Amino acid sequence: MRILLVDDNSTNLKLLTKLVGKLDNCEALSFASPDAVLSLLPDLDFDIAIIDYQMPVYNGVELFTEIVRFEKYAQVPVIFVTADKDMTTRMAALNAGAIDFLTKPINPVEFQARVQNIVSLARARRQLADQAEWLRREVDRAVGELRLREQEIIHRLTLAAGYKDPETSRHTLRVAAYSEAIALELGLPEQFCNDIRLAAPMHDIGKVAMPDTVLLKQGRLTEAEYRQMQAHAQIGSDILARSHSSLLQLASEIAASHHERWDGQGYPNRLAGTVIPISGRVVCIADNFDALTTERPYKPAWSFDRTVEHILGRSGTQFDPDCVAAFERALPKIRSIMENDRREQLEEAERTLAALSGKVA
Repeated sequence: MRILLVDDNSTNLKLLTKLVGKLDNCEALSFASPDAVLSLLPDLDFDIAIIDYQMPVYNGVELFTEIVRFEKYAQVPVIFVTADKDMTTRMAALNAGAIDFLTKPINPVEFQARVQNIVSLARARRQLADQAEWLRREVDRAVGELRLREQEIIHRLTLAAGYKDPETSRHTLRVAAYSEAIALELGLPEQFCNDIRLAAPMHDIGKVAMPDTVLLKQGRLTEAEYRQMQAHAQIGSDILARSHSSLLQLASEIAASHHERWDGQGYPNRLAGTVIPISGRVVCIADNFDALTTERPYKPAWSFDRTVEHILGRSGTQFDPDCVAAFERALPKIRSIMENDRREQLEEAERTLAALSGKVA
């Protein structure tokens, strides 16, 4: 336990230092002037302060007022030493945060009793602070483990959703990355942006309920098939709904809203404007961008520039204008994500071809 001693009287300072030395596991940090203390702040570490009230330049209250400007000293117990028994002086000390007084001339027995009580209090506070910090770390660890389990659940469900069509898995991961980039440019909290990245791959989970004749059809869907495919949004939301996991709740929200339109002409609930959850408005743009820039059974891939022009042109009708503006700011990041994914696909195809060639040989 480190005890700060400040007294401009050398005799009193030596006495205080000697008395502190008699306390169990206590170390004195002795200073003969307030200036010497202030020059070392906030690097000076101490657990209790014993300060003479009447000193030149700074009196004890003024010194302690300067000390507690630093947050690290806000809870440090302070004892003022004074020969003045005037109530005004003591009230000034109490208002500054004094926890006790020592009256000059200092009585060693009284010093031992009073300071030992404060030392015990400081130790108890430290133990409580240590326990609180330990509890905080344990809670953070438990929350982190829970979040990892949630992420694994989402990953496994995403793999299941893409089992029939391997391209679906890559689509969901690209949409997740694009969504995070847009959300960050939109100025949403970083943690929420991260959660959108984790939850967005589940946006099409409802397609597990779609028959293969519709899901894997080569060519355009009929009107009846298109209406059947539209059901995947509500089905996906229902699959994920009522979960206790905040990530799965967000994924349910995204599944239900990523096909809604800003003008209210989307599905499944024909929501409009800001009634559509912000997560759905963000993922809507990311999903459309990826769908247009990749080849589908019913269409070739669009170019990057053509797709960007298409999305910008639908600001205020299909898409939230603020999200479109964020999308435009995020374009360098989005282009990088798209190019990296295509490079990975090419490398994967080359490895597969090499492996097949080796088997043939």
